[in-house]
Amino acid sequence: MVQRRSIDVSGMSCNGCERNVENALKNIDGVRRVEADHEAGTVEIVVEDDVTDDDLGPVIHGAGYEVVA
Repeated sequence: MVQRRSIDVSGMSCNGCERNVENALKNIDGVRRVEADHEAGTVEIVVEDDVTDDDLGPVIHGAGYEVVA
């Protein structure tokens, strides 16, 4: 089963930032689809049920951006 999630992310300011976040998240097993929007400050993601926010947050942070709680 899959879930759709929306994550608020700060620090994205351009299309390159979107690609950085998307490429980082696509490397996680169980991530099916990622679409970042720097203007809205969001990342829409489709993941398998076993992928948690604890899996996603550190990857976003490692790419140089912050998850907004």
